Amino acid sequence: HKSAACCVTCQVTGVPQLHGAREASEVVSPHASVSVQDYLEKFYQLPREGLRSERQNSPSVIVEKLKEMQRFFGLDETGKPSQETLEVMRKPRCGVPDSGDFMLTPGNPKWKETNLTYRIIKYTKQLSEADVETAIKKAFQVWSDASPLTFTKISQGEPDIKIAFVWGDHGDNSPFDGPNGILAHAFQPGQGIGGDVHFDAEETWTKNSNNYNLFLVAAHEFGHSLGLAHSTDPGALMYPNYAFRDPSTYTLPQDDINGIQTIYGKVTGRTAHMLSSALV
Repeated sequence: HKSAACCVTCQVTGVPQLHGAREASEVVSPHASVSVQDYLEKFYQLPREGLRSERQNSPSVIVEKLKEMQRFFGLDETGKPSQETLEVMRKPRCGVPDSGDFMLTPGNPKWKETNLTYRIIKYTKQLSEADVETAIKKAFQVWSDASPLTFTKISQGEPDIKIAFVWGDHGDNSPFDGPNGILAHAFQPGQGIGGDVHFDAEETWTKNSNNYNLFLVAAHEFGHSLGLAHSTDPGALMYPNYAFRDPSTYTLPQDDINGIQTIYGKVTGRTAHMLSSALV
C-alpha cells in the first residue's frame, strides 16, 4: 500500500552511538514512552508491533530513531526524551513522515503535466463551502505564483488531486487521531490516490488565527501533492509543525520556492507577465 507521501528517514552521518541498557530504558520506560514510540513509528519509520524482527535490541533502535528526530528539529542529540523533545512531539503537525535533509520526496516524483485539476470531494461543516473553496484556491496559488503550475477546480469527473475532510480510519492505512496531533496528510504525485489530500474532520478549521487555519495547512499539504518533502527550516512552509502566519500577507519562503522550482522550473514568461500585470 502507499502511505501518505512516503518519505525515507533522515540521513545519519557516521555510525550512531549505541547507548547502554540503563540509558535506553529511560526512553522506553516513562509514561511518555508510549507517545515517543508512537511518534517515532509514525514519522521516523520505527518498526511497529508485529514487525519487530529487527528490534531484538529495541532500546538501541529507539535511541537511534530518537536521535534522528532530534537532529531533524535541531535539538540536542541525546537519544533521550528530554522535555524539549517531548514538547516538539506534542505540537500539531502534518501526518507525512519526516525525511531529514531531503528537500524533494525520495524518488523525485513529479507531475508530467503542469496544468493540474483538483476537486473537493468532502467539505468540513465548520466553514462555508465558499470559505473552503477560497482557502483551497489561495493555497494552490501560493505554488502557482512560484512555478509554471496551474490549478483548475472541477466539480465532477476524475481530478489529479482529490481533497476531502475525513474522520479517523478512512481507508488509506494512515488513520487520523482526533483533535490536535495530526492535522492532515497528502500523497506524492502519481496515479490513483497520488496527489490526494486528506484533512482531519475532527480538527477545528478556521480562516483566522484560531485553532488551525485551513489555508496554511492546505498550502503545506499541496507541497507534498507536488513532490516536496518536509524541510528542516523552521521558517519554511514545508516545516512539519503547524505555525500560524497571517494569510493576508503570506508569501512563500525562499526555501519552498527553491524546492518547487527544482522540480518544475521557474515561473514561465506567460505567468510572469500575468503576475506583473496583477501588481500594476
